[in-house]
Amino acid sequence: MKQITNSILMIRPVAFRMNEQTAVNNYYQKVLDSLTPENVNAKAQEEFDTFVQKLKMVGVDVTVVDDTKNPDTPDSIFPNNWISFHENGDVALYPMFAENRRAERRDDILDLLEEKGFQMNNIVDYTSAEEDEIFLEGTGSLLLDRTNGKAYCALSPRADEELMIEFCEDFDMGPIIFEAFQTVDGERKLIYHTNVMMCLGETFAVICADCIDDKSERKQVLQSLKEDGKEIILITEDQVNNFAGNMLQLKGTDDKSYLVMSKSAHESLTAEQIEKLEKHATILSSSLDTIEACGGGSARCMMAEIFLPKN
Repeated sequence: MKQITNSILMIRPVAFRMNEQTAVNNYYQKVLDSLTPENVNAKAQEEFDTFVQKLKMVGVDVTVVDDTKNPDTPDSIFPNNWISFHENGDVALYPMFAENRRAERRDDILDLLEEKGFQMNNIVDYTSAEEDEIFLEGTGSLLLDRTNGKAYCALSPRADEELMIEFCEDFDMGPIIFEAFQTVDGERKLIYHTNVMMCLGETFAVICADCIDDKSERKQVLQSLKEDGKEIILITEDQVNNFAGNMLQLKGTDDKSYLVMSKSAHESLTAEQIEKLEKHATILSSSLDTIEACGGGSARCMMAEIFLPKN
């Protein structure tokens, strides 16, 4: 199984704003009082377009789909939470915590990908779990080591343990489950998505081990990464706040690999960390300040990787 792909899906926002429904447990979101909603969306579109342009310039195959005005989906720019695409032609659909995010799931996006020649053999649909207030937000909650058949998951109100184990059974992966915390006003609170504090590359892993308060859980996660021969690059909680955990490795032209992140993530890294990362991939960064502030997510969240076979 491949760990990195050349194809991704991205959704261009039409009414991006801070989503009040997700802010209850996403402590990275901020209200930008200085900007009108129109300004916020215009800035987000500008950041989005520049980012897509940079990805395309290095040969990443980006399928861009425009969001629609109705229904109201302020977070549609983060498609990796509701869908994942797999090498065997499986597509998984996930249950979402915020009610206004559930409308992001669109059949027409699947039709469009099929028109592009991507093959879908089977849809694995977990969305009925929403009726029982059970959630698992895609590759936000699940960090998939596709090559080694493992799934890492930091439990939170948006990542249910039992459903995560069910996913692992369906996709034949070994679950590695832990809790990750951040300090909010002096209190330790659960981090809403695993992909904020951790990134899995082909030959490396970026992780904030300090977020895993339980020592035995921390040891288990690091041990698992070491077993698979990954170089572990540790980041600090302060760097997590700058979205340094929210990175994704992609393939560009001639199979050259890129580690994609935001400008704030890139600028938060030390020279030593950058040197370690660049042994594995070329860093590609883009300014996503508005998207990060209002959305509480960054570069990784904006890209849903497509591993589907092509006709």
